[in-house]
Amino acid sequence: MYIGTGIFLLVLGAILNWGVADRLSGVNLHAIGIICMVGGILAIVLSFLASSRRRRSGYTATRRSTVDPVTGTTVDEVDVDRP
Repeated sequence: MYIGTGIFLLVLGAILNWGVADRLSGVNLHAIGIICMVGGILAIVLSFLASSRRRRSGYTATRRSTVDPVTGTTVDEVDVDRP
């Protein structure tokens, strides 16, 4: 989700920084372009950090199958360990 926003901010900042030659009184388009590019890089980095954190927070499942000697039926046990 943030990767798309980050790419958009990077492109917008690059256009404002290098592609626009107009001058507006009281507005520094060069500074706004730099701020957008920094925000885009930050959004992309935070997105990668959040996705790597989600991948590591999985769970561990252990499955055991045994046969009950009295009835002869198969008993399945599943233990789930959450971090």
